[in-house]
Amino acid sequence: VNKHKPWIETSYHGIITENNNTVILDPPLVALDKDAPVPFAGEICAFKIHGQEMPFEAVVLNKTSGEGRLRARSPIDCELQKEYTFIIQAYDCGSGPGGKNWKKSHKAVVHIQVKDVNEFSPVFKESMYKASVTEGKIYDSILQVEATDDDCSPQYSQICNYEIVTTDVPFAIDRNGNIRNTEKLSYDKQHQYEIMVTAFDCGQKHATEDVLVQVNVKPVCKPGWQDWNKRIEYRPGSGSIPLFPSIHLETCDGPVSSIHTTTELQTNYIGKGCDRETYSEKSLQKLCGASSGAIDLLPSPSTTTNWTAGLLMDSNDIVFKFDGKQGAKIPDGIVPKNLTDQFTIALWMKHGPSPGLRAEKETILCNSDKTEMNRHHYALYVHNCRLVFLLRKDSDRADTFRPAEFHWKLDQICDKEWHYYVVNVEFPVVTLYMDGTTYEPYLVTNDWPIHPSHIAMQLTVGACWQGGEVTKPRFAQYFHGSLASLTIRPGKIESQKVISCLQACKEGLDINSLESLGQGIKYHFNPSQSVLVMEGDDIENINQALRKVSYINSRQFPTAGIRRLKVSSKVQCFGEDVCISIPDIDAYVMVFQANEPKITITGMDHFARPAAQFESERGVILLPDIRIVSTVTKMEHSVDLREHNRANKQAVVEEMLHNLDFCDVLVIGAELDPEQECLELDHGELQGKHLDATNSTAGYSIYGVDSMFSYEQVLRQLRYRNWGTSATSDRKFRVKCSELNGRYTSNEFNLEVNILHSSNSNFMEHVNHIIVQPQFLQSVQHPEGSVSAVHSSVVPSVATIVIIICVSVLVLVITLGVFRLRTARHHGSMGHKGAKENEMDWDDSALTITINPMEKYEKPHQAEEESEQEDIDDEEEDTTSAESDDSEEEEEEDEEVIVEKGDKQNSTRQEQL
Repeated sequence: VNKHKPWIETSYHGIITENNNTVILDPPLVALDKDAPVPFAGEICAFKIHGQEMPFEAVVLNKTSGEGRLRARSPIDCELQKEYTFIIQAYDCGSGPGGKNWKKSHKAVVHIQVKDVNEFSPVFKESMYKASVTEGKIYDSILQVEATDDDCSPQYSQICNYEIVTTDVPFAIDRNGNIRNTEKLSYDKQHQYEIMVTAFDCGQKHATEDVLVQVNVKPVCKPGWQDWNKRIEYRPGSGSIPLFPSIHLETCDGPVSSIHTTTELQTNYIGKGCDRETYSEKSLQKLCGASSGAIDLLPSPSTTTNWTAGLLMDSNDIVFKFDGKQGAKIPDGIVPKNLTDQFTIALWMKHGPSPGLRAEKETILCNSDKTEMNRHHYALYVHNCRLVFLLRKDSDRADTFRPAEFHWKLDQICDKEWHYYVVNVEFPVVTLYMDGTTYEPYLVTNDWPIHPSHIAMQLTVGACWQGGEVTKPRFAQYFHGSLASLTIRPGKIESQKVISCLQACKEGLDINSLESLGQGIKYHFNPSQSVLVMEGDDIENINQALRKVSYINSRQFPTAGIRRLKVSSKVQCFGEDVCISIPDIDAYVMVFQANEPKITITGMDHFARPAAQFESERGVILLPDIRIVSTVTKMEHSVDLREHNRANKQAVVEEMLHNLDFCDVLVIGAELDPEQECLELDHGELQGKHLDATNSTAGYSIYGVDSMFSYEQVLRQLRYRNWGTSATSDRKFRVKCSELNGRYTSNEFNLEVNILHSSNSNFMEHVNHIIVQPQFLQSVQHPEGSVSAVHSSVVPSVATIVIIICVSVLVLVITLGVFRLRTARHHGSMGHKGAKENEMDWDDSALTITINPMEKYEKPHQAEEESEQEDIDDEEEDTTSAESDDSEEEEEEDEEVIVEKGDKQNSTRQEQL
């Protein structure tokens, strides 16, 4: 009889290692039954667990002893659940084999704890850490890195240590992940440090991926402009480009109340102080609308202007350097003796302080007595850094004191920089313009007028001619410095608008979108736009304004090189005696070389006209179809995948449009004889254009800054007249054009003109008309009668000669036929093979000869074999109408050539004929 129920402990504590199924219980799982050793009633048959879906089961190991085991039904994961608590009961086997009347024990509590395995590695919370430090400081903690571990137990889930993997860096890290610097950092030495950090859990398992830590070193806050580039690149044609697009001012939290900036573009070493147009002075004056009549006293040396040949010269800019030992005499007749009461003297000058304690006068321009006396009639000179203009008028009825010397004291006269000076004389008032600004003389001295005499005067440049008071006339008062574009214009003075145009710079500073500057910004440009001053109260407004400051160069072919930039700043602070100091910006603009244009002149290079046309009132147009084209070669990069993406440079030729400043039509050979020939151009062709022209026996020169199309239009109207054609049979001319005063020049286009005299060239004249006039060319293809009709209607005077030539050609053809018959007999013994080879030369049908009276004597040769026909056709194309005079001699030569041909060929032709 099953009297008693099983007995177990009231509670159990177990441990199971994750990923394992065996549970170790304390105390062991054992059930006792007082019915033992009675079978069934004293035995333990089962342990049952009460709980919701517990992953455990209890099994009986020995029914008699009641020993059991607790195990997991599936792997246990500590990260999912660390502990389990449930109820367990023991059941006996009942009163019989069927388990009837079984009894269960009381409920016992089982608490199981899952033992962790170190299966996860530490992982950092951030993929990268960044921090910034100021140089020269030691930090306790720059930043903290943090890693986590997904293990469930404190032993394996806690991070016990951090370590810097990167070696030789001035940083350390503690167990909590705090990074500090071990020495003072220097911005100049290194701007940024990159270090790798790893972490360890308490099971000494390290992170699978180290983390990157970036430490940026900031310089000690220094007030100044930041984020600007020292080099700014400028390519021709770029327009206006910003100089400092990202600039901003760092004030280091100073109490700034206002900012004053000055941006200066330094171009004094480019050309004459900046990049200006390098056209000749005449062309510039025409372009600026200056009144005509200016006389260039320092032109480029040439056959007609040879007085500057002995001077030191920079050929690129036509700048003459005077070293105190040179002077130039202006030939008589270049400048009129009477300049009138109104005239203008203009020049570019670069001059430094005069050497010596007591400086002598340095003459720029002087008109003095050539011999006997040493009187200066008018002169412009420098003395002790003063510019002095001397004007001694000839005496008239009123012998009174008159203004004679006008003095200007300017710092620019001795600053070794280029300046543009214009002296406007409206006697007795003399006004000086320097770089477009007006200056009145600070001192005017009077003198007696000069008594009239018959002594000739000598005009000089760079020194003054001393004709009297010395043993031998010589130069004196030499100039030290550089001069350019020295001109004098008698009878007129220049307006300030023209003067400003003549000295205007083509490069300078600019502001993009002035309207967006804001009301709080004040700005001011100097006249040449090389200096820009801006002032404002708000730092951000000043930053925005300076970002809009640009460089612009409007020249199509600017002068390549460096332009230096300087930005200086002054800062005022609120109620502070000592305010922050802003260092200057020193930068430069690099202007690249423009692609050089290739100027090409094309057109008809040879023609002939009857003498009557040259003798007519209008003459003959020299260049009816002249064409001026400019091309530029650019290098373009193309990528070829077959060559491993290497960049290949390919030359691309593009046509470009630009101005010209002169075109010369020069006579090759003997100069024109003004008694019987000349070049002419209607000056009405120059109206509406910036062009002017000069004519001489050496040729015709058209100058002025204008488009290539305008030059083409004018050149196509240039005419050549010759009213003494009997002494001339031909003339040769050469055309050459230039841009930027010879910086870019065209090819030399040569033209030959033949004058056909009526005594021996009626037929040649007629042929020449046929070549030139298209309607006559069309008539050549008509039947013989219609051609003769056209000829008789157009040129009836040559009809007789045409008929004679036609008869001559017919006689020639008959003669050739007789020779062929005679010589063909010698080829009768030739084999059948030789006959077949020449069957293509002659048609064995009836021979038909058609004569075109307009063809030359070579035409009958078409009856020969085809290979000879091609050569003779080429000769016909090259033969001009002027060769027809020698037709009879050439006919005899052709007959001799035919006789000398081989006997075999002639015999074959006899058979076929």
